[in-house]
Amino acid sequence: MSELVFGLDTFGDVPVDDAGKPVSYAAAIRQVVDEAVIADELGVDVIALGEHHRPEYAISTPETVLAGIAGRTSRIRLASGVTVLSSDDPVRVFQRFATVDALSGGRAQAILGRGSFTESFPLFGYDLSDYDVLFEEKLDLFVKLLDEKPVTWDGTTRAALRDADVFPKTETGRLDTWVGVGGSPQSVIRTARHGLPLMLAIIGGSPERFAPYVKLYRQAAEQLGTVAHPVGMHSPGFIADTDEQAREIFFGPYKVIRDRIGALRGWPPLSRAEFEAEVEHGSQYVGSPETVARKIAKAVRALDVGRFDLIYTAGAQPVSARLRSVELFGAKVMPMVRDILASDR
Repeated sequence: MSELVFGLDTFGDVPVDDAGKPVSYAAAIRQVVDEAVIADELGVDVIALGEHHRPEYAISTPETVLAGIAGRTSRIRLASGVTVLSSDDPVRVFQRFATVDALSGGRAQAILGRGSFTESFPLFGYDLSDYDVLFEEKLDLFVKLLDEKPVTWDGTTRAALRDADVFPKTETGRLDTWVGVGGSPQSVIRTARHGLPLMLAIIGGSPERFAPYVKLYRQAAEQLGTVAHPVGMHSPGFIADTDEQAREIFFGPYKVIRDRIGALRGWPPLSRAEFEAEVEHGSQYVGSPETVARKIAKAVRALDVGRFDLIYTAGAQPVSARLRSVELFGAKVMPMVRDILASDR
């Protein structure tokens, strides 16, 4: 197994300052840039920014923020997590990422998905009844664009293209592109059919239950004659100096946003007992560096993945605590996980 890739993911959750007051959307975006700079300095491999169109989140155009990060960093890969391709135009998405790739010296990475929220569909004039066909067709077009040659394409969700050339081109000739999947077997097989790397969103329950999806991806790639890339996973968490600090800082703001979203989806309010059980046995990586490192290593071993991304924001945690969480992830958690995995060899 090659060395594990580490990432930090955020949706640009609007934090509070140390007085408990929510910062502005502009300050929240600048905060993410500052956190990415720290991550770059500490050797984190990837920063991934999700796209949302809700009041809790500041980032609606990941590529714009990634371009800002590009100018202040030197090595970290600049990813979306995810770009909601279904409610966007594949040509424009490709052009924006190719531009970030140019500005960053080849560090851009598009992670495409259908998204876990639906606000972008009415916002941009798309019908939710077309949810499946929108992603299927637009991903098909995007994959054709990755060849960086004139494209001819027909579909039902946008105008046809006839020998259309798209600019700018990347310097390497191919944009690094993944697909984010929440647990649908059909989505896993589709990703394998296109020969793209797979990122699994594991946000609750035991990580081990996703092992069949990793196996399915590899089997499908073999049967379809495509490439089975190393699989990635991303899960929420938070790191502080002690387990108690991490849980206390994280739980309150997390419960607020979890209950707000849950009310829209028919979920009961989150109890402290449910949260503690998820931290102990599920997919919440909350605790001290030692606790989080052990849990990451266990999940990586169980699923045999090549990349782990920590969703390091989930609610309005204080700015100072978020910065500390990023610092501890890069300075302590990553080396500890590598040491644990090395001891298995």
